[in-house]
Amino acid sequence: MLRLLALSLALAVPTAAPTGFQSSIKPVSPSLKKELKDGGFWHKGCPVSLSNLRVITVTHRGFDHHNHTGQLIVNKGAASGLVDVFHQLYRLHFPIRHMQISDYYGPKSGRPKDDDVTESFECREAAASPCTGNRTTGTFSMHAYGLAVDVNTVENPYVGCGMTHNPNGRPFLNRSKHRPGMVTGRVVKAFAAIGWGWGGSWSGNTKDYQHFSSTGT
Repeated sequence: MLRLLALSLALAVPTAAPTGFQSSIKPVSPSLKKELKDGGFWHKGCPVSLSNLRVITVTHRGFDHHNHTGQLIVNKGAASGLVDVFHQLYRLHFPIRHMQISDYYGPKSGRPKDDDVTESFECREAAASPCTGNRTTGTFSMHAYGLAVDVNTVENPYVGCGMTHNPNGRPFLNRSKHRPGMVTGRVVKAFAAIGWGWGGSWSGNTKDYQHFSSTGT
């Protein structure tokens, strides 16, 4: 009787949250597919079907030095490799600010005010260099295939001719002073291990420090 009572008390105590790196890869749920369509993130004519996208869930370090659970929508073919990348970033204690589905795809009123979101899939055109004064290029971005990831978009701005589209990123135009969340050589190496290139290594005066993709563009 005492043994049964002890067992029931043990089962009633909440278990601690899992520690260490955790990950999963799952198809996009019907409700999330609807959310992507309703929000204009996917539409007819996109170069990837919703059935060829996956939701990866990974543990990442936050700026508060604690573990957090983040999610990205990515191309099916890249999902496993990207889990490996984020596992390596976790090992490096590289901090990520916001990486929840709702941080990017949810209602605008609920998105982070600092706009410092790590994200992947969006069926859109590639953003034009700040040098041009334009917003888009007229060609699909690698994000439209789920084959690009933007990391900490404030700490790693898209820069051209000393300018950036995101005013929050202006304090980080000077890349000579490293601060938490800025892409390092080890982060670049983690993505390079799966064959992905970095926008920070583009030639010329346009650099996309947040941007990694399967083609490097």
